[in-house]
Amino acid sequence: MEINRIGRDISVLSDCQPVPGIGFIPVNAFVLHSAEPVLIDTGLPGRDFTTALGSVLHPSDIEWIWITHPDRDHTGALRELLDLAPRARLITTFLGMGLMSMEAPLPMDRIYLLNPGQSLDVGDRRLTAFRPPLFDNPSTTGSFDELTGACFTSDCFGAPMPSAELAGCPDVGYLDRAELRERQLLWATVDSPWVHNVDKPRYLDTLTALAGFDPALILGTHLPPAPGRTAEFLDMLAAAPDERPFVGPDQEALEQLLATFEP
Repeated sequence: MEINRIGRDISVLSDCQPVPGIGFIPVNAFVLHSAEPVLIDTGLPGRDFTTALGSVLHPSDIEWIWITHPDRDHTGALRELLDLAPRARLITTFLGMGLMSMEAPLPMDRIYLLNPGQSLDVGDRRLTAFRPPLFDNPSTTGSFDELTGACFTSDCFGAPMPSAELAGCPDVGYLDRAELRERQLLWATVDSPWVHNVDKPRYLDTLTALAGFDPALILGTHLPPAPGRTAEFLDMLAAAPDERPFVGPDQEALEQLLATFEP
C-alpha cells in the first residue's frame, strides 16, 4: 500500500487490484486532516489497512468515517475501525445503512445520515455531499471540501492503470492524457453500463452540480489524484453514453486463459 500526502490536509492510502485483461484498478481511501478528522472509505478486505492508516494518524483520533457506498472495496476495514475509533460517526445514506446492515448490525447511535445536497461541519470546514454523475451503487455519495477545493468522487472518473506503480502514483498526470481518457471511458462502460440507456440531456444535467463546485482536485477511489483536470474529466463523462458497451469474456475465453496457466 502506498501513502501519498497532498499538502497538509489530505493523505491518500493507495492500494490496487489486478484484473486480467483490464489492468490494475486503483483502490484508494483518504484521510482528511480536518479539525475533526475524516476517513473516506476503508479499503479492500483482507489487507492490513489499519496498519497503513496508523502511519497517518491513530485510528482512535478519527471523528468521522464516510463510506461513499457499501461495496466491499470501500468497506474492507470498516467493522474493525468502528472498534478502533470509538468516537467515530459513520456517514452514509439510509439505503447505504440498510445495505451494510445486511452483513451485520451497525451501531445505530453512531450512524449519521447525509443526503446529496446536504452539508456537514467538521470543525474547520464544511463538506457537501453530492451524487456523482457515474456510479455503480445507488447509495453513492461523493463530497466536496469547501476549504481545499478537493472533490471526493467515489467510483466516478475511475480508470484501470497499465501498471501497479501507476495505480499508486501521486498524480494521474504520469499517464498520457489520451490513454487516460481511453481508460476512463472503458471504466465508465464497465462500472456504469446503464449510461448507454439514459436520456442524454438529462444525464448531462447531472454534470452541473459537480461543475458548479469547480474543484481544484479530483480524488477518486479508482484513480490517482487529479489536480486541475475537472473540465477535461467532465468532457470525458459527456462522451460516455456514446461509447461502445463493454462485453466481457465468455466461458470459451476463460477456458483459453486457464489453459495458458496449465503446467
